[in-house]
Formats: sequence, C-alpha cells, structure tokens
Amino acid sequence: MKIRALSFGFLMSVAVVFGAEPSAAGRPITHEDLWLMKRVGAPVASPDGKWAVFSVTEPAYDPKEQSTDLWLKSLADDAPARRLTFTKAGEGGVSWSPDAARIVFTTKRDGDEAAQLYVLNLKNGGEAERLTTLTLGARAPKFSPDGKQILFVSDVFPGANDEDAIKKAAKERKDRKYSARAYEQFPPRFWMTWLDDKRARLFVMEAKAGAAARDLLAGSKLAELPGFGGGQGEDGQTLEAEWAPDSSGVVFAAATNRDAAAREPVYTQLYLVAATGGEPQRLTNDKSSYGSLQFSPDGKTLFCTTDPNTIDKVYDLSRLASFPWPFDAAKKKILTANLDRSVGRYALPEGTDRVYFTFEHAGIEQIHSVSYAGGDVRDEPSMSYGTTGGLNAGGKALVGTWDSVSSPAEIYSFNGAPKRLTAFNVDKAAALDLPGVEHFAFKAKDGMNVHSMIVRPAGFDAAKKYPLVVVIHGGAANMWHDTFVLRWNYHLLAGTEYVLVLTDYKGSTGYGEEFARSIQFDPLRGPGNHVNEAADEAVKRFAFIDGTRMAAAGASYGGHLANWLQATTTRYKCLISHAGEADLIMQWGTSDSIWGREVNSGGPIWGDSAVWRDQSPALQAGNKEKGTGFTTPILITVGELDFRVPMNNALMWFALNQRLGAPSKLIVFPEAGHWILRGEDSRYWYGEVRGWLAKHLAADAAKR
Repeated sequence: MKIRALSFGFLMSVAVVFGAEPSAAGRPITHEDLWLMKRVGAPVASPDGKWAVFSVTEPAYDPKEQSTDLWLKSLADDAPARRLTFTKAGEGGVSWSPDAARIVFTTKRDGDEAAQLYVLNLKNGGEAERLTTLTLGARAPKFSPDGKQILFVSDVFPGANDEDAIKKAAKERKDRKYSARAYEQFPPRFWMTWLDDKRARLFVMEAKAGAAARDLLAGSKLAELPGFGGGQGEDGQTLEAEWAPDSSGVVFAAATNRDAAAREPVYTQLYLVAATGGEPQRLTNDKSSYGSLQFSPDGKTLFCTTDPNTIDKVYDLSRLASFPWPFDAAKKKILTANLDRSVGRYALPEGTDRVYFTFEHAGIEQIHSVSYAGGDVRDEPSMSYGTTGGLNAGGKALVGTWDSVSSPAEIYSFNGAPKRLTAFNVDKAAALDLPGVEHFAFKAKDGMNVHSMIVRPAGFDAAKKYPLVVVIHGGAANMWHDTFVLRWNYHLLAGTEYVLVLTDYKGSTGYGEEFARSIQFDPLRGPGNHVNEAADEAVKRFAFIDGTRMAAAGASYGGHLANWLQATTTRYKCLISHAGEADLIMQWGTSDSIWGREVNSGGPIWGDSAVWRDQSPALQAGNKEKGTGFTTPILITVGELDFRVPMNNALMWFALNQRLGAPSKLIVFPEAGHWILRGEDSRYWYGEVRGWLAKHLAADAAKR
C-alpha cells in the first residue's frame, strides 16, 4: 500500500506542520493544567451499535481524591454523555451483555481489598450489583454470547483449587512471621513488583449475584505445568480469553515455557477449554505467539495478532491473522502480510468483510482496513494528524479515541468522517498555547532515512533564537507520537524558552521491520549518532534555533542514550537521564528481562560479542581523559521501585560522574517505579528538569 500523509522524499526538503497553530490568546501550559486534565479512556461500543461506555478519570494531586467513573454516550444522536457511576474507586474492564441492557465491570467498593465484578442494568436503572466476593479479586470480565454467563480472570495459589482453599492460603501467607521471598524461576520481579506464587486462571459464573464461580483449568495437566501462565503485564499476570461463538467454550492464549524465560522467547499458544471446565485442547502448535483474540460477528472466523518470535532477531512485526471456526490450524491466514508495519488495535464492525485497525507511521496513527481474505491494506477516513487509539466496534459502530499534541484525548466516531463525541477538555485546551508538531526528515550519514518532529515554544517569536532540547524516546521499539502526553509532555518541557526535537532513531517502530531491527548489534552508538545528526539538521533547517545552546534528555532507552551521549560527546550544554542504564552487563543481570538483551547484543555476556563492552556507557569512562566525554552536566532521576531499569544503574552512573568530577545531580523517587506517576512527584520532577535546563541553557550560563 502507499502510506498516506507523510513522504520521506517530501520531508527531506520541507517541514510539514499538522495540528493547532500557536494562539495569540493562549497562555503557556502549567503542571496544574496538565495534571488536572480529565483522562478519557477507550470506549466500548454496545452490541447494537447505539451506545458507548468509557471511563473518565478526574485527577487530583492527592491520590485519595482522584476518581475514575464510567460514562455512557449515545451513538445515535448528539445528546451529551452522562455519568453512570459516582464513586472514588476506579472502574474499568467493561463488557456489554449481548442484548445491550447490562454492563459488567470491575471496581473496589465497601472496603474491598481486591477488585470485584459488578453488573449495572442500564435499562432498568438503579445501583450496580456485586457479583463476586473472591479473596484474590476478579478482572477482565466478558459476557457470553448467549448472555447467561460471565468469563473472567482471577488468581489461585498452588494447590488451592476452590475459594475456601484460596482464602486459607491467603491467610497463611499473611500470618507468616518471616518476610523472605524464594524463587526457582526467572524473573523474580517484574516492572515494579516482586512476583509471588499466585497464578492466573479462567473462571466462569452465571450472570447473576450469588452464583458460584468455577475455575475452568482446575485439575488440568496444562495448568500444572511449571511454565504455564499468561502474559506478564504491569498489573500482574493475565490470561487473554474469548468466548466461543456458541458459548460452549473459551479460547485463550497461554504459555507453557514461562519457566524458561531466561533462555528463550516465551511463546503464547491458543487453547480451547469447555465452559464447564476440563483439560484444554491445544489449537496451535508452533513457535509463534498469539493474542488480541476476537471472533467475526458471524462467528465463522477467529482473528488474532501473531508474532513469529524469530529466534535470532530483536524485533518482529505483529501481524493480523485469522483461522476458520470451527478451528483449523492448517488454514491459518496472515492478513497483513503485505504491510510493513505492526498492527495496533483492531475492530470488527458488522455489515462488512473488512478488519479495521491502526498502525504507527512517522509520528501518526490512523485507521486502515484489510479484507477478511487478506491482501492490500486500504486507508480509511481518519484525522490527518494525531493519534487514533482504543479502536472498538459494536454492531456497525466504529469508535475510538483521538488526540494530538494540541488536543487531549476525546471519544470519536469513525463511521465515515471522524466525528468528535465528547468535549471533556476542549475548552481547557483552547485556553492554552499548544503549537502543533512539525515533521521533517533527513538522510543520516549511515544512509538511513530518519524522521523527526519539532515543537515550538509557547509565545513563539520567529525573530528570536531559542535553545534546543533533543528529547529521546524509550523503547527502543517505540516512536514519538503526535499525542497529548502526561509524562514528558512536549509543551510543558518547551515552556516559552525551548524548541524540542523528537527524533525516531534507528530501532524505532513506525518505519518498517528492518528499521526496527537495525538496532541489533548496535544498541547505542548508531542511535546516538542519529540523535546528534537530528540536532544538527534542525539547527541547519530552522533559523530560530541557537545551535550553541543544546541539551538532550530521555527516559528508559532514552535514558540509556542520554548516558551514552554524556560518555561520547561534549556537544550538549547539559543532559537529563531518567531510568537510564549505566552498564549493559549490569542491566542484563538485574533487569526483569534477559533473553532479548542477549539477542540485541549478539549473544550471552560470556560470549565473544564485543557489543557488551564496546557500547556499555560506563566502560567509555576513558573518554574523560581524552576530553571527548564525561564533561557535560547531567541530571539523573530514577524510581526506587523500577525493576525494568533498576536503581543500581542510576547509582552507578552518579558514582561514575562523581568519580570523574563531572557536574551531576541524583534524584531518587522512593514510591516511583519505571514511570513517575504520583502528582506531587511529577510536579517536582518537571520543576527539577526545567530548573536544570534553565541553569545550563541560559545565554549567560557559560559565564557562571
């Protein structure tokens, strides 16, 4: 297909502006503006296509004052959305009954220690009715196609196959006199949590209060395998599952080699278990991973995304696949084989034989479609800029969210031309000076085409010269989006003082499989060169940038690269590194991921790959004596509960800077993980970052 909107050839010669222009009446954004914007969640359309339910978070600096409630919006008229719930506890995980009369969702109420299932009758009104009182809670509920049962995920302890046994096991653990943790499988911790011995299971219950829940996998040989489990996410382990069209069983994705996560990719295969429980039937038998399960409206096709887990590659495209139902593995079809992009969210509206989905491309996410038969991908009506997300279908309705750097997320209808359905933050955003991004591209010295965006400051004056801040995204399998973000918000960083450059260096997604794979065996040097060259290109193209005053900043992989830049160049006046690695080998041994790091660096740490040492930031310390590194002042920030890039990296980097006499400051957030999510911590972090930039990028900084 010909990808619309942005041509690299065109961007080589001109910058393209999308979105809102600076408003003379608007004022610069503050942290309070940013933090207190309402946060609109992804919509879930009703089966008849007439309604959409979504969550809205009303933030507060005090977490106890923050609330997340469910809202209902008609898709048949322009009536404003109405609020369905009114509690402090957050609600989510919505599923509609097939008759569109009820929704089931998860929340904590009445002193719940874990989230439980509640059902709300939208036609009769009244209060939500509690369905479960499980010791370990419930999540991810789904009504069966016949509306009689609800599928959900809960946890069990080893050997505890009913609620009484689970309750007893939970009490025994709570009453233990010791606090030690013991492990025989990798990883012992994930994201910001030390893992325990709970395991995710699938449960089914009748769709009424007081009904007993049954564990579909209890006693099965599959669930007893030491490597059995679901996907490990930021909020724990889960099993992705979908009802069979006739409500007789459940299709789910699970791994059986989680116990080998330190030495091979974890493969999630497809299984089918009866709605009454029993031994699951394995549907697929390969080395791919499957997820995002959905059935076609007529129940004749099972769709999913699939990743081939290429053993010697650091990145694979996630493609859209289908199987006929009843299931036949031999008739697997890759629908997006002709598309050199990973599929994002997809949806299956009624009345068409096409699958609608989003994918990343050069900072933008739009809607596209492909036939059930596969083949060429077609562009669908979309906003010409920004980010479309949360795509969902019910009946013939196609809904989702859309946002841009200038517009916080709102609910949209995508049946035909995009139509905004809500306006929770429209007036607030209109009062602010939020310039749109400008796209440009250049050919790097290594011959690769590199895409970047710039963001101008509020109150921009073309006659002035502005310092440049190069902001480096994490991932590396990620890209900068034209989106309204809470962390590393472009406009709050830029303020009225700085121009930002956002560069998608080699290894970024949104530019095809080979571009994303190009980081393999070159984790930091090549990406760092692209970042530096993007800064040079911006200075050359935009007369309002002061090339003598530049800074670079990044988090996670962006923090890795900020550390690498400090070790290898003196071009920047200051650097900011959040959650950045200090040493490749130390990061391998202390992070929650091993295998992918070995693939990326050319083999195990005891092997013959030179990458582990040649591109380890700490091992470039000799550049200090040469005058080619470790002279730039650096602000180092880290969450104490970060287990993705553990705090030892920040401590080592600070120690190294102090040892070498490089100006450096370390800030540790005791309650933060990989991301800084508490309001007051965020406000403090932004203040420190902007203070660091002001100190080192001021016109008279060199004289101080």
